[in-house]
Amino acid sequence: MVFVMAAGGTGGHVMPALAVARELRREGHEAVFVGTRRGLEARLAPAEGFRVEFIRSGGWQRVGPAQRVRTLVALPSGVLRAWLLLRRLSAAAVFSMGGYAAAPVCAAAWLRRVPVVVLEPNVAPGLVNRWTGRFAARILVNFPDTAALFDAARTEVAGMPVREEFFRLPPKTPGEWFEVLVTGGSQGSRTLNQAARESWPLFRQAGARVRMVLQTGPAAYPELAREFERSGMAGRVVPFLDDMPAAFAAADLVVSRAGAGAVAELAAAGKPAILVPFPYAADQHQLRNAEALVRAGAARMVEDRRLDGRRLFSEVMELAGRAGELEAMGRAVRRFARPDAARRAAAALLGAAQGRKRLDRESGLIKQ
Repeated sequence: MVFVMAAGGTGGHVMPALAVARELRREGHEAVFVGTRRGLEARLAPAEGFRVEFIRSGGWQRVGPAQRVRTLVALPSGVLRAWLLLRRLSAAAVFSMGGYAAAPVCAAAWLRRVPVVVLEPNVAPGLVNRWTGRFAARILVNFPDTAALFDAARTEVAGMPVREEFFRLPPKTPGEWFEVLVTGGSQGSRTLNQAARESWPLFRQAGARVRMVLQTGPAAYPELAREFERSGMAGRVVPFLDDMPAAFAAADLVVSRAGAGAVAELAAAGKPAILVPFPYAADQHQLRNAEALVRAGAARMVEDRRLDGRRLFSEVMELAGRAGELEAMGRAVRRFARPDAARRAAAALLGAAQGRKRLDRESGLIKQ
């Protein structure tokens, strides 16, 4: 069977879908990604041996009027392209992570009666998943609080699919240096980059045994790399971390945005973190994710507007001297991890596909 993965745009959408696609491939099925040429799926899916088909789509929430007009203009052609693609592939089911890249595919699936399995990774569901959840065959959620927002009969707390490597990371033994990983995601974060830049002289002046790895995103990398070299700070600056599990393994503390993918990776690895929610995330979903971890004692949170170099320096130095708190945070965050999330999502897709075949046989669309 062929399954369509409607998961494009950011790493938070693509990475979990890749984990599910691997499970489907292990079971002898084919997974085809559908997205846009500017999304990370264009690079990451082929690197893992998965085919990518491209459609036109654009954002709707937190964009200007001009972008909304472009999205509306592109939507009909995107839906038509997705409709033809689902027919050509004889798609058994669609897996949706939500987001702008999933909207045309889910609309086409509804028109073609192709079952859709939705994974809502955040505490607060996004616009596309709220709409798709009305007709989806199965709705998988990452946080228990989210389940109450969908039809209970079709909803399951399945967790967020994460690469297996994160679950296999051993506990970090404290070393001579306190290792800090700062990452704003695949495109980087202006706030985190600026705070890291401002913190380097403070760590140097304090003589702190702190080593920092900063993932800047490609746009900010050249300038920050030059400044880091001049600062004398221990560590390295990179535009993108291809091996994030290895970066997590080396870190004593992670400073990160609070997207669902980042939160799930922290949980799988059992890493203490300082979360800085992106303030313009749709429906404030990053804030809700961070609050859920803070309530559980699994992370600290600093608002984006309050993070600067001095605040980053003070938070890191305080936690560096509190080994007990770091260990407690690591234990608490692991309670959010679900190692079988990818397998459960794959099983939901297979179940939805089999259910559709059964209905088609009963209605005479498929001969017995």
